[in-house]
Amino acid sequence: LSPPTPRRTPHHITKGATGMNIARNAALWAGCPVTTSGATINRFCSSGLQAVASAAHTVLAEGSPVAIGGGVDSISLCQPGMVKGVVTEKKLMKTYPGIWMPMINTADIVAERYGVSREDLDQYSLLSQQRTAAAQAAGLYDAEIAPMDTVMNVVDRETKEVSRVEVTVTHDDCNRPDTTYEALAGMTPIMRFKKDGSDLNPNATVTAGNASQLSDGAAAQVVMEEKLAQQKGIEALGIFKGFVVGGCEPDEMGIGPAVAVPRLLSRHGLTVDDIDLWELNEAFAVVALENQRRLGIDPEKMNVNGGSISIGEWGALRPYHIISGDIERPRCTPLADGDGHLALDIRRGTACAATATATATATATATA
Repeated sequence: LSPPTPRRTPHHITKGATGMNIARNAALWAGCPVTTSGATINRFCSSGLQAVASAAHTVLAEGSPVAIGGGVDSISLCQPGMVKGVVTEKKLMKTYPGIWMPMINTADIVAERYGVSREDLDQYSLLSQQRTAAAQAAGLYDAEIAPMDTVMNVVDRETKEVSRVEVTVTHDDCNRPDTTYEALAGMTPIMRFKKDGSDLNPNATVTAGNASQLSDGAAAQVVMEEKLAQQKGIEALGIFKGFVVGGCEPDEMGIGPAVAVPRLLSRHGLTVDDIDLWELNEAFAVVALENQRRLGIDPEKMNVNGGSISIGEWGALRPYHIISGDIERPRCTPLADGDGHLALDIRRGTACAATATATATATATATA
Protein backbone atom coordinates (compact mmCIF):
# COMPACT_ATOMS: atom_id res chain seq x y z
CA LEU A 1 0.00 0.00 0.00
CA SER A 2 1.18 3.49 -0.75
CA PRO A 3 1.64 5.61 2.37
CA PRO A 4 -0.59 8.66 2.66
CA THR A 5 0.87 11.95 1.56
CA PRO A 6 1.82 13.97 4.66
CA ARG A 7 0.09 17.31 5.00
CA ARG A 8 3.29 18.87 6.21
CA THR A 9 6.92 17.87 6.33
CA PRO A 10 7.93 16.56 9.78
CA HIS A 11 10.88 18.25 11.47
CA HIS A 12 13.40 16.72 13.81
CA ILE A 13 14.34 18.37 17.09
CA THR A 14 16.95 21.05 16.36
CA LYS A 15 18.35 21.52 19.89
CA GLY A 16 17.77 25.25 19.90
CA ALA A 17 20.90 27.34 20.25
CA THR A 18 23.21 24.39 19.57
CA GLY A 19 22.46 24.83 15.87
CA MET A 20 21.07 21.51 14.68
CA ASN A 21 23.96 19.02 14.87
CA ILE A 22 26.61 21.63 15.47
CA ALA A 23 29.41 19.04 15.34
CA ARG A 24 28.58 18.09 11.78
CA ASN A 25 27.96 21.71 10.79
CA ALA A 26 31.29 22.83 12.24
CA ALA A 27 33.16 20.08 10.41
CA LEU A 28 31.66 21.05 7.05
CA TRP A 29 32.14 24.77 7.68
CA ALA A 30 35.81 24.10 8.44
CA GLY A 31 36.28 22.38 5.09
CA CYS A 32 36.19 18.74 6.10
CA PRO A 33 34.92 16.43 3.34
CA VAL A 34 31.20 15.67 3.26
CA THR A 35 32.00 12.10 4.32
CA THR A 36 33.02 13.41 7.75
CA SER A 37 30.44 12.55 10.39
CA GLY A 38 29.65 14.50 13.54
CA ALA A 39 27.93 13.93 16.88
CA THR A 40 26.82 16.64 19.28
CA ILE A 41 27.35 15.74 22.93
CA ASN A 42 25.78 17.21 26.06
CA ARG A 43 27.40 16.82 29.45
CA PHE A 44 26.89 20.46 30.32
CA CYS A 45 30.13 22.07 31.55
CA SER A 46 32.10 18.91 30.82
CA SER A 47 30.86 18.44 27.27
CA GLY A 48 34.10 19.52 25.63
CA LEU A 49 36.12 17.15 27.78
CA GLN A 50 33.69 14.35 26.94
CA ALA A 51 34.01 15.18 23.25
CA VAL A 52 37.81 14.94 23.27
CA ALA A 53 37.64 11.68 25.23
CA SER A 54 35.11 10.32 22.72
CA ALA A 55 37.39 11.36 19.86
CA ALA A 56 40.33 9.61 21.49
CA HIS A 57 38.24 6.51 22.06
CA THR A 58 37.33 6.29 18.37
CA VAL A 59 41.03 6.28 17.58
CA LEU A 60 41.93 3.79 20.29
CA ALA A 61 39.00 1.40 20.00
CA GLU A 62 37.62 1.84 16.49
CA GLY A 63 40.79 2.45 14.52
CA SER A 64 39.76 5.86 13.21
CA PRO A 65 42.93 7.55 11.88
CA VAL A 66 41.92 11.08 12.88
CA ALA A 67 39.17 12.57 15.04
CA ILE A 68 38.36 16.06 16.27
CA GLY A 69 36.91 16.83 19.68
CA GLY A 70 35.81 20.28 20.68
CA GLY A 71 33.28 22.42 22.41
CA VAL A 72 31.27 25.59 22.10
CA ASP A 73 29.62 27.74 24.72
CA SER A 74 27.41 30.63 23.66
CA ILE A 75 26.12 32.32 26.78
CA SER A 76 24.58 35.08 24.68
CA LEU A 77 22.21 32.49 23.18
CA CYS A 78 21.20 31.13 26.58
CA GLN A 79 19.67 34.23 28.10
CA PRO A 80 16.13 34.50 29.55
CA GLY A 81 13.64 34.73 26.73
CA MET A 82 15.68 32.41 24.52
CA VAL A 83 15.45 29.40 26.81
CA LYS A 84 11.96 28.01 27.35
CA GLY A 85 12.83 26.30 30.60
CA VAL A 86 12.91 22.67 31.69
CA VAL A 87 10.38 19.97 32.44
CA THR A 88 10.77 18.29 35.81
CA GLU A 89 10.03 14.64 36.62
CA LYS A 90 7.88 13.93 39.67
CA LYS A 91 9.79 11.02 41.22
CA LEU A 92 13.22 12.59 40.77
CA MET A 93 11.94 15.94 42.01
CA LYS A 94 11.03 14.23 45.28
CA THR A 95 14.26 12.26 45.66
CA TYR A 96 16.85 14.48 43.97
CA PRO A 97 15.42 18.00 43.64
CA GLY A 98 18.97 19.33 43.28
CA ILE A 99 18.97 18.09 39.69
CA TRP A 100 16.98 21.18 38.74
CA MET A 101 18.70 23.56 41.15
CA PRO A 102 20.46 26.53 39.52
CA MET A 103 24.23 26.10 39.70
CA ILE A 104 24.67 29.29 41.67
CA ASN A 105 22.55 27.79 44.46
CA THR A 106 24.70 24.65 44.51
CA ALA A 107 27.81 26.82 44.78
CA ASP A 108 26.36 28.66 47.78
CA ILE A 109 25.49 25.31 49.35
CA VAL A 110 29.03 23.97 48.95
CA ALA A 111 30.54 27.12 50.45
CA GLU A 112 28.20 27.05 53.45
CA ARG A 113 28.21 23.27 53.94
CA TYR A 114 32.00 22.93 53.90
CA GLY A 115 33.02 26.23 55.42
CA VAL A 116 34.61 28.05 52.47
CA SER A 117 34.72 31.70 53.46
CA ARG A 118 33.75 34.68 51.34
CA GLU A 119 37.22 36.11 51.89
CA ASP A 120 38.85 32.98 50.44
CA LEU A 121 36.52 33.08 47.43
CA ASP A 122 37.37 36.68 46.65
CA GLN A 123 41.12 36.19 47.21
CA TYR A 124 41.13 33.25 44.82
CA SER A 125 39.13 35.21 42.23
CA LEU A 126 41.67 38.02 42.39
CA LEU A 127 44.45 35.48 41.81
CA SER A 128 42.61 34.12 38.75
CA GLN A 129 42.43 37.61 37.26
CA GLN A 130 46.08 38.29 38.02
CA ARG A 131 47.27 35.00 36.53
CA THR A 132 45.26 35.53 33.34
CA ALA A 133 46.63 39.04 32.92
CA ALA A 134 50.19 37.79 33.42
CA ALA A 135 49.69 34.97 30.92
CA GLN A 136 48.28 37.37 28.34
CA ALA A 137 51.16 39.78 28.84
CA ALA A 138 53.62 36.92 28.36
CA GLY A 139 51.88 35.86 25.16
CA LEU A 140 51.00 32.40 26.51
CA TYR A 141 47.55 32.49 24.93
CA ASP A 142 48.60 33.76 21.51
CA ALA A 143 49.32 30.44 19.81
CA GLU A 144 45.97 28.93 20.75
CA ILE A 145 43.72 31.69 19.42
CA ALA A 146 42.68 31.81 15.77
CA PRO A 147 41.50 35.32 14.77
CA MET A 148 37.84 35.31 13.76
CA ASP A 149 35.63 37.89 12.06
CA THR A 150 32.26 38.42 13.71
CA VAL A 151 29.63 41.04 14.48
CA MET A 152 29.35 42.52 17.95
CA ASN A 153 26.46 44.38 19.54
CA VAL A 154 27.68 47.63 21.11
CA VAL A 155 25.45 49.39 23.64
CA ASP A 156 25.76 53.14 24.14
CA ARG A 157 25.90 53.63 27.91
CA GLU A 158 24.02 56.92 27.81
CA THR A 159 21.36 56.35 25.15
CA LYS A 160 21.21 52.55 25.47
CA GLU A 161 21.13 52.44 21.69
CA VAL A 162 22.45 49.17 20.25
CA SER A 163 24.61 49.17 17.14
CA ARG A 164 26.20 46.25 15.30
CA VAL A 165 29.91 46.52 14.62
CA GLU A 166 32.11 44.22 12.55
CA VAL A 167 35.15 43.13 14.57
CA THR A 168 38.02 40.67 14.38
CA VAL A 169 38.44 38.76 17.62
CA THR A 170 42.13 38.20 18.37
CA HIS A 171 42.22 37.79 22.15
CA ASP A 172 40.09 37.36 25.25
CA ASP A 173 38.70 40.74 26.21
CA CYS A 174 36.40 39.91 29.12
CA ASN A 175 38.97 39.57 31.89
CA ARG A 176 39.67 42.54 34.15
CA PRO A 177 43.38 43.00 34.93
CA ASP A 178 42.67 45.99 37.17
CA THR A 179 40.52 43.95 39.59
CA THR A 180 41.18 44.63 43.28
CA TYR A 181 40.30 42.65 46.35
CA GLU A 182 38.42 45.63 47.75
CA ALA A 183 36.18 45.75 44.68
CA LEU A 184 35.45 42.03 44.91
CA ALA A 185 34.76 42.18 48.64
CA GLY A 186 32.30 45.03 48.10
CA MET A 187 30.00 43.07 45.80
CA THR A 188 26.65 41.86 47.10
CA PRO A 189 26.05 38.10 46.78
CA ILE A 190 23.66 37.38 43.92
CA MET A 191 21.25 35.30 45.99
CA ARG A 192 21.42 37.52 49.11
CA PHE A 193 18.20 39.45 48.56
CA LYS A 194 14.92 39.05 46.73
CA LYS A 195 13.92 41.59 44.11
CA ASP A 196 11.86 43.47 46.70
CA GLY A 197 14.92 43.80 48.96
CA SER A 198 13.86 41.25 51.56
CA ASP A 199 16.16 38.48 52.75
CA LEU A 200 16.61 35.47 50.46
CA ASN A 201 19.79 33.76 51.65
CA PRO A 202 21.80 35.57 54.34
CA ASN A 203 24.57 32.98 53.95
CA ALA A 204 25.03 33.49 50.21
CA THR A 205 28.62 34.12 49.11
CA VAL A 206 28.63 33.87 45.31
CA THR A 207 28.99 37.21 43.54
CA ALA A 208 29.57 38.29 39.97
CA GLY A 209 33.23 38.64 40.94
CA ASN A 210 33.86 35.14 42.26
CA ALA A 211 31.89 33.28 39.60
CA SER A 212 32.86 32.52 36.03
CA GLN A 213 32.69 35.25 33.43
CA LEU A 214 29.75 35.09 30.99
CA SER A 215 31.45 34.52 27.65
CA ASP A 216 31.07 33.00 24.21
CA GLY A 217 33.81 30.78 22.88
CA ALA A 218 34.73 27.59 21.06
CA ALA A 219 37.73 25.37 20.49
CA ALA A 220 38.70 22.08 18.92
CA GLN A 221 41.53 19.58 19.21
CA VAL A 222 42.79 17.01 16.71
CA VAL A 223 43.44 13.48 17.94
CA MET A 224 45.32 10.90 15.89
CA GLU A 225 47.34 7.71 16.14
CA GLU A 226 51.02 8.16 16.97
CA LYS A 227 52.46 6.72 13.75
CA LEU A 228 50.22 8.90 11.58
CA ALA A 229 51.33 12.00 13.46
CA GLN A 230 54.95 11.05 12.90
CA GLN A 231 54.36 10.38 9.21
CA LYS A 232 52.82 13.82 8.77
CA GLY A 233 55.50 15.55 10.80
CA ILE A 234 53.01 16.77 13.39
CA GLU A 235 54.38 17.74 16.79
CA ALA A 236 52.09 16.44 19.50
CA LEU A 237 50.86 18.61 22.35
CA GLY A 238 50.27 15.63 24.57
CA ILE A 239 49.19 12.02 24.94
CA PHE A 240 45.70 10.96 25.93
CA LYS A 241 46.22 8.78 29.00
CA GLY A 242 42.91 8.34 30.75
CA PHE A 243 39.36 9.45 31.34
CA VAL A 244 37.08 8.94 34.33
CA VAL A 245 33.52 9.91 35.23
CA GLY A 246 32.15 10.15 38.76
CA GLY A 247 29.03 11.56 40.39
CA CYS A 248 27.97 13.26 43.61
CA GLU A 249 24.86 14.72 45.20
CA PRO A 250 23.15 17.07 42.71
CA ASP A 251 22.86 19.92 45.22
CA GLU A 252 26.65 20.04 45.60
CA MET A 253 27.59 19.26 42.01
CA GLY A 254 30.76 21.33 42.25
CA ILE A 255 32.67 18.71 44.26
CA GLY A 256 32.51 16.13 41.46
CA PRO A 257 36.24 16.36 40.66
CA ALA A 258 37.02 15.11 44.16
CA VAL A 259 35.16 11.93 43.20
CA ALA A 260 36.62 11.46 39.73
CA VAL A 261 40.28 12.35 40.30
CA PRO A 262 41.09 9.61 42.85
CA ARG A 263 39.59 7.04 40.47
CA LEU A 264 41.71 8.26 37.60
CA LEU A 265 44.92 8.38 39.59
CA SER A 266 44.31 4.95 41.11
CA ARG A 267 43.79 3.35 37.71
CA HIS A 268 47.13 4.70 36.54
CA GLY A 269 49.10 4.05 39.73
CA LEU A 270 49.59 7.76 40.36
CA THR A 271 49.12 10.14 43.27
CA VAL A 272 48.20 13.80 43.39
CA ASP A 273 51.86 14.68 43.90
CA ASP A 274 52.78 12.94 40.63
CA ILE A 275 50.82 15.55 38.65
CA ASP A 276 52.78 18.70 37.84
CA LEU A 277 49.96 20.83 36.47
CA TRP A 278 46.24 20.93 37.23
CA GLU A 279 43.45 22.64 35.34
CA LEU A 280 40.42 22.73 37.62
CA ASN A 281 37.17 24.27 36.47
CA GLU A 282 36.43 27.72 37.90
CA ALA A 283 32.69 27.79 37.31
CA PHE A 284 32.72 29.33 40.78
CA ALA A 285 35.68 30.04 43.02
CA VAL A 286 34.26 27.61 45.57
CA VAL A 287 34.47 24.78 43.02
CA ALA A 288 38.19 25.25 42.51
CA LEU A 289 38.94 25.87 46.18
CA GLU A 290 36.93 23.03 47.72
CA ASN A 291 38.27 20.46 45.27
CA GLN A 292 41.81 21.73 45.68
CA ARG A 293 41.50 21.32 49.42
CA ARG A 294 39.89 17.88 49.25
CA LEU A 295 42.44 16.54 46.81
CA GLY A 296 45.45 18.20 48.45
CA ILE A 297 46.56 19.97 45.27
CA ASP A 298 49.41 22.46 45.57
CA PRO A 299 47.83 25.87 44.70
CA GLU A 300 50.99 26.77 42.77
CA LYS A 301 50.32 23.89 40.36
CA MET A 302 46.64 24.66 39.72
CA ASN A 303 45.24 26.98 37.04
CA VAL A 304 48.65 28.58 36.64
CA ASN A 305 47.51 30.81 33.76
CA GLY A 306 44.14 31.79 35.17
CA GLY A 307 40.80 30.21 34.51
CA SER A 308 37.06 30.57 34.04
CA ILE A 309 36.55 33.30 36.62
CA SER A 310 38.56 35.69 34.49
CA ILE A 311 37.86 34.56 30.91
CA GLY A 312 34.65 32.57 31.12
CA GLU A 313 33.80 28.95 31.77
CA TRP A 314 34.46 28.03 28.16
CA GLY A 315 38.09 28.86 28.92
CA ALA A 316 38.56 25.44 30.48
CA LEU A 317 38.20 24.07 26.98
CA ARG A 318 41.53 25.40 25.82
CA PRO A 319 44.64 23.26 26.19
CA TYR A 320 47.35 25.90 26.27
CA HIS A 321 46.35 26.92 29.78
CA ILE A 322 48.42 23.97 30.96
CA ILE A 323 50.38 22.71 27.97
CA SER A 324 52.13 25.67 26.37
CA GLY A 325 55.82 25.84 27.18
CA ASP A 326 56.05 22.49 28.97
CA ILE A 327 57.95 19.43 27.75
CA GLU A 328 57.45 16.38 29.96
CA ARG A 329 55.02 17.26 32.70
CA PRO A 330 52.07 15.07 33.73
CA ARG A 331 48.85 17.05 33.97
CA CYS A 332 45.24 16.47 34.94
CA THR A 333 42.07 18.38 34.12
CA PRO A 334 39.12 17.69 36.43
CA LEU A 335 35.85 19.52 36.14
CA ALA A 336 32.35 19.60 37.43
CA ASP A 337 28.91 19.85 35.88
CA GLY A 338 25.32 19.04 36.70
CA ASP A 339 25.45 15.60 35.10
CA GLY A 340 28.79 13.88 35.52
CA HIS A 341 32.26 14.74 36.67
CA LEU A 342 35.31 14.11 34.58
CA ALA A 343 39.05 13.98 34.70
CA LEU A 344 41.59 13.67 31.92
CA ASP A 345 45.24 12.82 32.40
CA ILE A 346 47.48 14.38 29.77
CA ARG A 347 51.20 13.84 29.35
CA ARG A 348 53.26 15.80 26.94
CA GLY A 349 55.39 13.56 24.75
CA THR A 350 56.18 12.49 21.22
CA ALA A 351 53.06 10.43 20.63
CA CYS A 352 49.57 11.31 19.46
CA ALA A 353 48.00 14.49 20.71
CA ALA A 354 44.95 14.94 22.82
CA THR A 355 44.25 17.93 24.98
CA ALA A 356 42.28 18.64 28.10
CA THR A 357 38.98 20.26 27.42
CA ALA A 358 35.89 21.18 29.25
CA THR A 359 32.70 23.14 28.87
CA ALA A 360 29.61 23.82 26.88
CA THR A 361 26.02 22.85 26.52
CA ALA A 362 26.88 21.44 23.12
CA THR A 363 30.13 19.99 21.94
CA ALA A 364 31.37 18.20 18.92
CA THR A 365 33.15 15.06 17.94
CA ALA A 366 33.89 14.78 14.22
CA THR A 367 35.37 11.58 12.87
CA ALA A 368 37.05 11.10 9.53
